[in-house]
Amino acid sequence: MTTADRGTPSAQRTTTPFFAEPLRDYVLQCLGQPVSLLQAGCLAPLRELGIGQLAEGGFEISVTAVDADHPLVKKVLHDTGSAYDDVIVGDLRTVPVPQRTYDIVYCALLLERVEHVELVLDRLVGALKPGGLLLLRTGDRRCAAALLDRMLPQPAREAIWSRLHPGIPGPFPAVYEKSVCDEGIATYALMRGLVIAARGAQLTLPERPARLSSSVRVTRAAISRLTRGRFEDGHDELLYVIRKPQDRFARVV
Repeated sequence: MTTADRGTPSAQRTTTPFFAEPLRDYVLQCLGQPVSLLQAGCLAPLRELGIGQLAEGGFEISVTAVDADHPLVKKVLHDTGSAYDDVIVGDLRTVPVPQRTYDIVYCALLLERVEHVELVLDRLVGALKPGGLLLLRTGDRRCAAALLDRMLPQPAREAIWSRLHPGIPGPFPAVYEKSVCDEGIATYALMRGLVIAARGAQLTLPERPARLSSSVRVTRAAISRLTRGRFEDGHDELLYVIRKPQDRFARVV
């Protein structure tokens, strides 16, 4: 069992009820049984899932991490890998991931930085047991933050990252495939027979250093105005709780 926090961009987050509550409800339905969780993407902290509180309550939760074969990923996992029960690193399209094995898949800060998003999601959904939950947190291609991230030269991205997230490996590639948006995720879920139980959005830009944070906010607002709201600046991440039906032939109406 692991209750470790991460030295990652989100390490200061506390429990996020959006994810922690459905996870807790799922665990309570499995009284007397161990629960297995696959964390896809090593950047987000397990703290936001409330696993620590569940562990203190006597619930057994095993955690496996899986992420792409990337130098920054290896650096993060080198620092945090001992916190997991198992670690899988490789091409997310082909890396061996046990299928129909995990009760929960927590995919955070991953889809915006990888290619072949639908194929990666297929692998993760396939790893879920019937009735399992996919907790998804991702950047949004159609927000001003994502457009700015894609447009900035790499030296500028690195300079901004180092000041907003000091001591944390990054930045990762800014890929943001077309399906990494609310419409894309909704379409994917519909086509795969998955049920979106909850959806949300949030703004995560750090407040410090204040001058840089303010400059980034102003730039994002300007992008939104110049694109006439096509790229909005009210959020930079999308949140989903997605359920895999018990019956693989079930249709979503």
